[in-house]
Amino acid sequence: MSIKRNGALSLLTAALLAACGGGGDDAPPARGTIITAQLAAQVAMATIDAGTAASGAQALTGLAQCDVDIRYVYYVTRDPAGQPATASTAVMVPSGTGANCSGERPVLLHAHGTTTAKSYNIADVAHNSEGALLMSMYAAQGFIVVAPNYLGYDRSSLSYHPYILAEANAVDMVDGLRAAKAHLAAASAVKPSAKLLVTGYSEGGYVAMATHKVIERDHAGEFTVTASGPMSGPYNWLKTVDVAYGAGPVPAGAVLFTPLILTGYQKTYGDIYASVNEVYQSPYAATAETLFPTDTAVSDLMAQGKLPADPTLTMIWGTGGLLTDSFRTAYASSRLRKRIEENSLLGWTPKRPMALCGGAEDPTIFYFNATDAQADFAARGAQVPAFNLESRSTLPSGALGDALYAGFQARKTAAGTNATAQYHGGLVPPFCTALMRGFFQQTLASGL
Repeated sequence: MSIKRNGALSLLTAALLAACGGGGDDAPPARGTIITAQLAAQVAMATIDAGTAASGAQALTGLAQCDVDIRYVYYVTRDPAGQPATASTAVMVPSGTGANCSGERPVLLHAHGTTTAKSYNIADVAHNSEGALLMSMYAAQGFIVVAPNYLGYDRSSLSYHPYILAEANAVDMVDGLRAAKAHLAAASAVKPSAKLLVTGYSEGGYVAMATHKVIERDHAGEFTVTASGPMSGPYNWLKTVDVAYGAGPVPAGAVLFTPLILTGYQKTYGDIYASVNEVYQSPYAATAETLFPTDTAVSDLMAQGKLPADPTLTMIWGTGGLLTDSFRTAYASSRLRKRIEENSLLGWTPKRPMALCGGAEDPTIFYFNATDAQADFAARGAQVPAFNLESRSTLPSGALGDALYAGFQARKTAAGTNATAQYHGGLVPPFCTALMRGFFQQTLASGL
């Protein structure tokens, strides 16, 4: 399944954005305005079960209880400067005759992980593994899933992605939720209930926490967060970057994260550097600012000399590295560090239940992010559990915790020497997702 942009839609998008911007008395389209929406696919329970059996995920997801309609909504949001921009979201809707497949269903708002792929589209569940996991773990079990593709991806009008920018990321998520609910009100027999669960993994863990914060602060009259479950996110964003750009260790993936950070912050604030050559070494300075998102494979970018030829993706310093020594020296007092500090997610208090999840051996998003956030919330009286897949005592008591702990350890052992490389992107996500589903189900059952 693949969704293509057509000429008529391009003209419609251009006309809407032209009406927003400058020059006339026309007000811009409201945030969350739908440009187009369509039923993209219908996936039967048997197909979902065949997929989870083949991937080995069925022990975590369980058998499908519902068929799933995959809907695709293209909507108007705002860029970090407050100007109209477009983005898209997947909307996965349970269907069928099962007890949990009709009527009003709880909504799961999901924020996806870091990707460099411009064409990333969670609605394309046949080719998007995160989308397939959401479909089987949630939509096929009776949840409506709303999963925005973010500004800068898929058919978004923005040429870059605002990476780890709390306010901009939350605006996009809220507008995707608005558009999805408006579409379902008009086009679906299955309707969203008032129950709203917010989650996400990696970058999405950060975005989920930012979205929970912004909904409670700015949109309490429109939405109520029932519970949230950020997973493996860089919540202590300042410490995360300080470690990477300071004494180390440099996290796996830093060669990819760094251009996303620098471009997103420079485009948003305009004060990170005066010249791209201040931060990037040659030859990377020539293309780094416009490198991501792209559909060119990372291996091809390395072969073309646009990224360091480093399979560990940690080569940001030194001879042949991505960044200049002068940038590293100046980082501690730089505008970049100041802006990163502004986007840390410590220092607020959730009003509704939250749980965190991750793995203590994560080489990409270090686990201190979970424990630092947990301690920060506790300092103001909010008790937030942090599920650590490496520690049975932190997981829920009973059969679910036993099974998930044993399953994760077995999967890690089976990965052998590839466990570190697979840890963040492959091993942790399905187990944390299963833990969060259990946390959400428990919260819903409690009547909150």
